[in-house]
Parts: sequence; C-alpha cells; structure tokens
Amino acid sequence: MSNSFRDRKDAGQALAEALSHYRETPDLLVLGLPRGGVPVAWEVAQALDAELDVLVVRKLGVPWQPEVAMGAIAGNGVRVMHDDMVRSLNISPDDIEAIARDETTELERRETTYRGHRPPLRIEGRTVIVVDDGLATGATMQAAVKALRAQSPERIVVAVPVSPPDTAEDMEQLADEVVCLMRPPGFGAVGQWYQRFDQTSDEEVQALLGTSKS
Repeated sequence: MSNSFRDRKDAGQALAEALSHYRETPDLLVLGLPRGGVPVAWEVAQALDAELDVLVVRKLGVPWQPEVAMGAIAGNGVRVMHDDMVRSLNISPDDIEAIARDETTELERRETTYRGHRPPLRIEGRTVIVVDDGLATGATMQAAVKALRAQSPERIVVAVPVSPPDTAEDMEQLADEVVCLMRPPGFGAVGQWYQRFDQTSDEEVQALLGTSKS
C-alpha cells in the first residue's frame, strides 16, 4: 500500500476490500461519521451491499484551540472526555458546558439536515461497521461506539483508513474489531495521509445518503 490515499473515495474502496469478509453478513449496517466519514462509508456500503446511515457525533474542542478534541458528544446525552487533557490544560467545567451546549445545537441541526424526518436505522441485533476518514485522538469514535453499545448491536466494527497506533489500540478495547489500513508512528494529522482532503459539505452528505441502499 502507498503511504497516502488519493481521496476519500480511494480510501473507502481500500477499506471495503479489507472488510470484504463481511459481505455475506445478514442485516449489515454501515454508519458514517459526518461529514468526512460519509464518503468513505458510502464506498464501503456499496461494496458490501449494506444499508448506510449517519451517526452524528460532535467533537468538543479545546476553547482556545477548537481543532484539538478534549472530548466528544453523541445523541442521547452520550459524552466522552479526555480527562487527563482537561486537567493538564486546566479547562473549567463552565467552559466545557458552554462548548457542549453549542455542539449539541449543531448535532441536532445536522441530524435534521441529513435525515429530515426519517428515523435512524435500527441498531439492535445487527453487525454495525462504523466508518470515519481517519482517527486522531479518537474522541468522536469513542463517543460513537459508546452510543451504539447502548442500542445492543450484535457486533461493532470500527473501520478507518488511518490512525495513530495508540489511538487504534485504545479503540480495540472498545470495539469488537478494528480495521485500520495504516497506523503510522509519525501520525501528524489525518489530512496529511490524503493527496486530496477537501472539506465534505452537508449537500454531499445528503446526496450520498440519498443514493444509498437505505
């Protein structure tokens, strides 16, 4: 494998190949974490002939450095925090709650934007593959897995093109299986492992969901 993906489509096709043993799994569900995980998840769902849906999770960014995740939230009040980071950066509970309120509003907006009035697909008893375009701290994926566990799936598979080794190892403690194509020691950021890493728009997510099996 080369040391980068052309784009999310290329990453999704490579990931689908690594997940091909799930192709005959009955009632298989693929969930993409929006926005960037959805184009990757679409390729996986198409290749595995599975239903596709979104699982909206929002990063809780450090107040003065929002791109760095100190935690994440998912639906039904699920929250995951990197407590060591919060302590070391001396982030106040008030700051955390203010950011969580803002991100909850955005989470609800995205749920409505992507799904409209269509309810989320059933999770209980199903094998669920959760896809993102890569992991950094892993906070959003941890929140996703925690939210899914509460809905009693048969099996949770975390599938990503790239992740730092330690984040992938942490994920292996939470998911039933982790499929990660690259675990580079000198990770840096997700985008550096793609030749093209444009922002995914709400409209693209809506279009992909509209052309999926679901």
